[in-house]
Amino acid sequence: MSRKNSPRERKSGMYQAILELGNLEECYEFFEDICAMSELQSMEQRFEVARMLREDKVYTEIKEKTNASSATISRVNRMLNYGTGCLGEMLDRLKDREVQKEE
Repeated sequence: MSRKNSPRERKSGMYQAILELGNLEECYEFFEDICAMSELQSMEQRFEVARMLREDKVYTEIKEKTNASSATISRVNRMLNYGTGCLGEMLDRLKDREVQKEE
């Protein structure tokens, strides 16, 4: 009898594939192939909400600019404050790169 893969084992293949993407265009194409348009839009919206929260924007401004619900904004805020910290770190890295380009 074969044992089913654990959730982490099932996930690792996809994440390993993401690490193999060579450039931004491949990244776009990969996610367009693997995700429904609504899934991509949701992830992109959450990322933008996280970026704006990190910039200390207020909920009303975030809601207006992203069309995210208050519940989504609140959920992303909780994740930024109590999650693994990885998203915040990635946002900081992107911000650092933007600053370096301007110098």
